[in-house]
Amino acid sequence: MYSTVEDFVSAQPADRQNVLAAVHSIIIQEDKTVLPAIETMMGKEMIIYKNRGFMKYGLGSMKAYMSLHVLPIYGSSSLYTKYKSRLSKANFQKGCINFGSVEEMPLDILRQLISDCSAIDLVKIREDYLREKKKNKAKK
Repeated sequence: MYSTVEDFVSAQPADRQNVLAAVHSIIIQEDKTVLPAIETMMGKEMIIYKNRGFMKYGLGSMKAYMSLHVLPIYGSSSLYTKYKSRLSKANFQKGCINFGSVEEMPLDILRQLISDCSAIDLVKIREDYLREKKKNKAKK
């Protein structure tokens, strides 16, 4: 297991290291609410960016591509639609955006994406949901 983000990045294929380091830097610069750690997700070690103990982003390097998990866009159809069209060369999956190069994930667009997502408080959304669910259950 990698102990630091730098260890994780330096262990990746040489042609990905600069891209992964740049993506990591953008996430840290644009979303001050998260802290990075190396953790296992879906059987792979990745950089997981958490806010108050809950994952907000994940950055991984798979065999054929790099993968960026951006949970805020999957709860916001307007953000999802906006960035799916702006990142048209990337491959949007159910829970992540897969890309092979900076051409598929332009850093200026990524910076805007993370900036837009930084204001979204996933923990508050979850707490509000659970509070409303409990309230509705009590009404029955």
